[in-house]
Amino acid sequence: MRTKEFEEPLFDLPCACQNLRRVTRIVTRLYDQELRKTGLEITQYGLLTALTLTGETNQRRLSDGFAMDSTTLTRTLGRLRKQGWVRVRQGKDRRERLFSLTPEGRRRMSEAEPHWEQAEIKLRQQLGGAAWNSMKQTISQMTAAARAE
Repeated sequence: MRTKEFEEPLFDLPCACQNLRRVTRIVTRLYDQELRKTGLEITQYGLLTALTLTGETNQRRLSDGFAMDSTTLTRTLGRLRKQGWVRVRQGKDRRERLFSLTPEGRRRMSEAEPHWEQAEIKLRQQLGGAAWNSMKQTISQMTAAARAE
């Protein structure tokens, strides 16, 4: 006999951080399922998107923009470089490295975009328009509040 306690696999977590981590793991899986068809993961897609928007930027700007640990960023950029999707060149300062997309990286982005859009559509449909907009607003507010600390 199953007790009600074990019917729902997710359980209430009292901690905002743990709830956010759980939802990001679940949402990441959704996007990764779609992007896997192109050989990308959502983290890689995000970096390629940032480089599409910025044209060329340094690692610090990418790290700050994603609020990502520089070690994780270095590892991910290294994989993208190895794939031939990102190039790096020395900046004005010998220590500065500037990253940009290669033509192959732009092609990969174009190929992946419809799959990313499909993940967005799935999530948006599950949430509904009002909840989607509320989620985006709440995330912006939470990000600003957490950064203020």
